[in-house]
Amino acid sequence: MVRNLNHDTFLVIRYVKRRLTVLIDIDGKHEWRDCIDVPGVRLPRGYYFGTSSVTGDLSDNHDIISLKLYQLTVERTPEEEKRDREVYLPVVDNLKLPGVEAPLEPMSGLALFLIVFFSLVAIVFAIVIGVIVYNKWQEQSRKHFY
Repeated sequence: MVRNLNHDTFLVIRYVKRRLTVLIDIDGKHEWRDCIDVPGVRLPRGYYFGTSSVTGDLSDNHDIISLKLYQLTVERTPEEEKRDREVYLPVVDNLKLPGVEAPLEPMSGLALFLIVFFSLVAIVFAIVIGVIVYNKWQEQSRKHFY
């Protein structure tokens, strides 16, 4: 959407009270359009904002003309302060992040019993079939007269 335009494009990223909003102006009209709006985003403190590019086979050239960063002063209750201080990984409420798995619940006693029981039945069945096939093979090998 931003390739080969004759005007500058702008991007605004806002993170206020656990809400991440991205606005764009790619039409050159100085009018902001919503790109994404995600409530319930919890970001850890103490990190930095930065820009980077991927090296290698470059197909585009994007120039970052300027960055304007502001830290907003927001009044917080002691409960909000404590809750925000405890965030160590970026988390979005009601959204599963890739690579972060919930622990599996342990199996019930009945499920474990059924798995063991049917496994033993399958092993006994395989042994019986093996014995029958072996006996047939032995019987066939004795019938050859040379």
